[in-house]
Amino acid sequence: MKTAVVILNWNGEKFLRKFLPGLAASVRGKDAEVIVADNASTDGSMRFLEYEFPKIRTIRFSRNYGFTGGYNRALFQTESEYFVLINSDIEVTEGWLDPLVEWMDTHPECGICAPKLHSYHEKDRFEYAGAAGGYIDRFGYPFCRGRVLKKVEKDTGQYDNPVPVFWASGACLMIRSGLYRMLGGLDERFFAHQEEIDLCWRVQLAGYTVVTVPGSTVWHVGGGTLPSGSPWKLYLNFRNNLLMLQNNLAATYALDFYRDNPNPRKAAEEGIRLAAKTIRQRMVLDGCAAAVYLATFRFRYFNAVIKAHRDFRKMGRRPDPEAISGFVCGNAGKATVRGFYRKWMVPRALAGKKIKFENPPEDFSGSSSGKGGNH
Repeated sequence: MKTAVVILNWNGEKFLRKFLPGLAASVRGKDAEVIVADNASTDGSMRFLEYEFPKIRTIRFSRNYGFTGGYNRALFQTESEYFVLINSDIEVTEGWLDPLVEWMDTHPECGICAPKLHSYHEKDRFEYAGAAGGYIDRFGYPFCRGRVLKKVEKDTGQYDNPVPVFWASGACLMIRSGLYRMLGGLDERFFAHQEEIDLCWRVQLAGYTVVTVPGSTVWHVGGGTLPSGSPWKLYLNFRNNLLMLQNNLAATYALDFYRDNPNPRKAAEEGIRLAAKTIRQRMVLDGCAAAVYLATFRFRYFNAVIKAHRDFRKMGRRPDPEAISGFVCGNAGKATVRGFYRKWMVPRALAGKKIKFENPPEDFSGSSSGKGGNH
């Protein structure tokens, strides 16, 4: 099939019962198939599929590999031109897939595209996880068109134009299979959370765009696996954000520096220096958050941040100057990182200042900045 629509399931029987019938019906008669990959569920998920949807292909794992490991194992054994990663708690309509396939067919420069993400509980509002496409600020804090911090907008058509964004939500996105394989898939160190932002960043560094296609809309329940107040989820977000910055920031800054100073070795050294500085600053901000958790007696949250930093130091991979230098030489003419917000989003949002997404002002950039020294 041209398109593989892959659900990664873990104890999601209730969502499969609710949403799989509509998803299966939406691809019927198209050059697409639904696949369910199961991360060693202990509920009745597989039994339900066996009796109610025996024709749907299933891939079963002997243990829970997380979002990253589960999808990698499922997609690396799937042959299709396009992969759709979709959560089990997504409701679709009949025509949701066609605009995504059409966009990829007609825009070869696009590596990832995604629908608008609406809330299942408030159908006319965007959903927290991805809304109408995501951005990232200078310290790695993600936000979206339609959702900044916890403020979520009603969809009144304000984002009904296809635009390049920084990231798309892993709740539902389409990626070229060849690109997924070329990049090695998702970074399995992440296990879950922010792995799709890291993937989208790497897609852009490889010379492709990430685009929201508003002709397609899906509805997301959200919080189906981990509730928002989970210390484990907090730990994953803090740790993975640092891993993501370490994966990509040095190369992004090096590209900036190289545009005005075409010396790949110096660009690599400057990119690594600036990335290390930014990560240190982000860790200080994390420490401030940990202090607030401690002062308000939320000890499990405090411990989650401390553990996230400790594990980041154990798991991190320092950028290699030779690799960054080679990357700059090979990609300076084609790689552009879009949607990198050069300011710190959090205080602006808390102060009630609007962040304009349409026709972005100079606060956003097509690379990460005009000059590397400005960071």
